[in-house]
Amino acid sequence: MKLATLPDGTPDGRLVVVSSDLRRCVAATTVAPRLQLALEQWTRAEPALRELAAALERGQAAQAMPFDPALALAPLPRAWQWLDGSAFQSHGDLMQVVFKLDKLPTDRPLMYQGLSDRFIAPGADVPLPSEDDDIDFEGEFGVITDAVPMGCSAADAAGHVRLVVLINDWSLRRLAPVEMKTGFGWVQAKPACAMAPIAVTPDELGDGWRDARVQMRLEVDLNGRRFGAAHGGAMAFGFDQLVAHAAYSRELVPGTVIGSGTVSNEDYRRVGSSCIAERRAIELLDEGQARTRYLAFGDRVRMAARLEDGRDGPFGAIHQRVVQRG
Repeated sequence: MKLATLPDGTPDGRLVVVSSDLRRCVAATTVAPRLQLALEQWTRAEPALRELAAALERGQAAQAMPFDPALALAPLPRAWQWLDGSAFQSHGDLMQVVFKLDKLPTDRPLMYQGLSDRFIAPGADVPLPSEDDDIDFEGEFGVITDAVPMGCSAADAAGHVRLVVLINDWSLRRLAPVEMKTGFGWVQAKPACAMAPIAVTPDELGDGWRDARVQMRLEVDLNGRRFGAAHGGAMAFGFDQLVAHAAYSRELVPGTVIGSGTVSNEDYRRVGSSCIAERRAIELLDEGQARTRYLAFGDRVRMAARLEDGRDGPFGAIHQRVVQRG
């Protein structure tokens, strides 16, 4: 099942069910007007949403309409909680190079709590204060949970993953090490993230969801040129483990978003990277200096997933331009 959110003049938009070919949709008003409400009542809402999706596929959904992903908001325009992991070991190793960090532990997931009161629409401009902040994109996959009890095991946590999404976790690299040295979390270094237009139930992914990981390539283009196509299956910790880690000492509310961290592979010289900082670390290793610049205003970034058989992934695309804050 594929879900999206269209604007309706409210901060949370209106929930729609999207056809498998992403061409049509139907409002889910009779089930849940907003995705957050559907997640809070998932046991009741999911069967009704699936019935609506089946009717849409049969051409029998009343008031079905064309679906234009360019008009979509983020599937969850604002969330109660956004927890981002760093589950790709090769990315962590490269970040230690570029930011001169001490060796990080590998026996437990890394995770921070970020800004969640808004997720940027997939086609919206991204306003930021200054090019001097070293603007970077970070392509990653994420999941949205229902209510997760405190102390939930990884085995049980997999059953709380209700939707899978594609995320661009924007970062300001100049500010990140400054805030890291304080021993507290990121604030200035982590502006709002963006989401691709479609949120997908795990069963909809078929072989693209295995071992609680997204088994797809994340294709990233910068100004129309391929920047990377790393595979999402290389997570050192699956989403089941990330959810369990997050729920160790707290209950997770419905609508909690948990990210994989920047998608990265050990053969990064061949597949490319999902962020600029990683590319710069590779250049430091190979050439002794970083050559790739961070983003300037006017630069455009596109992200989309691709299945292992070459078909387009189900999330639609994030395509954004960086602009100066007005």
